[in-house]
Amino acid sequence: QVQLVESGGGLVQAGGSLRLSCVASGRTFSDCPMGWFRQAPGKEREFVAAISWSGLSTSFRDSVKGRFTISRDNAKNTLYLQMSSLKSEDTAVYYCAAKLPSGYLSSSSYYTGLEHYDYWGQGTQVTVSS
Repeated sequence: QVQLVESGGGLVQAGGSLRLSCVASGRTFSDCPMGWFRQAPGKEREFVAAISWSGLSTSFRDSVKGRFTISRDNAKNTLYLQMSSLKSEDTAVYYCAAKLPSGYLSSSSYYTGLEHYDYWGQGTQVTVSS
C-alpha cells in the first residue's frame, strides 16, 4: 500500500522556521516528481513547491520564493520543505504529493498542478502566529 506521511508541522511565531518531512512507503519514489501543496480554511488547495525526481529542478509559488526550500533524499524516500521567515498567511494544512512516472520523465521535470499528482499525504498543520 502506497503511503505518504507528513510530519513537522506545528505552531510557530511569525519570522520563525519549520521543516516539514514527507516519508513515502509502498514503492520507491526515487523516480517520482513530488510537490508540496497547502490549504487554508475556506480556500482551495494551492501549489507551494515542486521538485523533479532527480532533485535537480525545483519550482516555488511566488509568495514563498526566497523563504522556502524543497529537497529530497531518495535513499530515504523522504521529501522535505524547509520554511523560513514564516508569515501568518503561510498558515495552512500542508500536503505532500507524488506523481507516478508515466513513460519517460526528464530529470528536470516538475509539476505545479494538483491534477498531475497520484498520491497525497494526510497533511500536517502549520500555524503561524503574528
